[in-house]
Amino acid sequence: MSRVPARSVHPAAFLWWRRRAQSRMHPFSGWPRRALSNPTADWLAQQIVEAFPWGTAPTYLVRDNDGAYGRAFTNRVRTMGIRDRPISPRSPWQNPYAERLIGTLRRECLDHVLIFGEQHLRRILALYSSYYNQTRTHLGLRKDAPLRRGVQGSGTIITTPILFGLHHHYGRI
Repeated sequence: MSRVPARSVHPAAFLWWRRRAQSRMHPFSGWPRRALSNPTADWLAQQIVEAFPWGTAPTYLVRDNDGAYGRAFTNRVRTMGIRDRPISPRSPWQNPYAERLIGTLRRECLDHVLIFGEQHLRRILALYSSYYNQTRTHLGLRKDAPLRRGVQGSGTIITTPILFGLHHHYGRI
């Protein structure tokens, strides 16, 4: 779970998951307003069930030591057959994928956008997630996006603004 500092509201929490073989960002959706500012163990347990239907649960779950992960969450994770691996307190280097994604999200998006409330934050995170998975190149994927794109050999190059012009997608028509 990551927290995004906001000025006039409490820090908002958002959840995301990443498969080991992919660089794809999968944000959770359908968050009630109360859960963004104060997620509970029951709510987190329900999110894990909705994210991983039967037979698709990961083997391990590496997570931070947030107090919101209570007994209900850990019981649900164990019931699903997931090995829970919380990182040591004050040891962000033990979860480099999360730290890298949080840093990328801040540098490429949140440092350049004024957030005007929780609804606006949700929309910005959804747009950035779409950009991150479909358009943004990743060196680990040989400069391809996590959701593979076809090679466009000829045509006129056009640009499409993403996140209100913060980023752009270049393609051929």
